[in-house]
Amino acid sequence: MIRKETVLIQLTKVMDPELGISIVDLGLIYEVKVVQNEIKVIMTLTTPGCPLAPVIEDTIKKALAKLGAKKIEVELVWEPVWTVDRMSEEGKLKLGMR
Repeated sequence: MIRKETVLIQLTKVMDPELGISIVDLGLIYEVKVVQNEIKVIMTLTTPGCPLAPVIEDTIKKALAKLGAKKIEVELVWEPVWTVDRMSEEGKLKLGMR
């Protein structure tokens, strides 16, 4: 059985292609749902017009496929709006914000 914590650990390996920081540390992951062998990730991006959205989604699906998920869904949302306040302390340190 796939656990939410395991999914989050796997998502820390998915890096934002421009910033080189994990999408988890950037605070882009809003929610992870796991029902049996199906995973749904609800997330945002730093900007709505991000041209790398398909790349990030594909990288997420490849990372989570390693967990043996039967189905992986990535839902992009824009509410609440992403701000730097959502970033982890580690992410802020990596960007020189602390």
